[in-house]
Amino acid sequence: QVQLVESGGGLVQPGGSLRLSCAASGNILSNDLMGWYRQAPGLERELVATIISGGNTNYADSVKGRFTISRDNVKNMVYLQMTGLKPEDTAIYYCNLNRWKSVNYWGQGTQVTVSS
Repeated sequence: QVQLVESGGGLVQPGGSLRLSCAASGNILSNDLMGWYRQAPGLERELVATIISGGNTNYADSVKGRFTISRDNVKNMVYLQMTGLKPEDTAIYYCNLNRWKSVNYWGQGTQVTVSS
């Protein structure tokens, strides 16, 4: 079993920065894909960024150049550094672990609100 716990959300002004953290525990495998998703009110959950253990990353076009995902395989942590935040980035952000492209584990989510 896998547990994911996010932290670091909050209220920030447009143009500001936040760093989200995700602590993974349980049976973490070296080839698990880790990532961040987000869901805004009334919208579908969408991919933000993913990272494999080797460090290769993938980003949604809407966050490229502004967000950076990173991973500490020793501590089983995943981070999302968000800069240049916009009101449209407001959402609940979820940590995800994907195994074998078929099994998904989710955290409880952390709220990010971008507003002046």
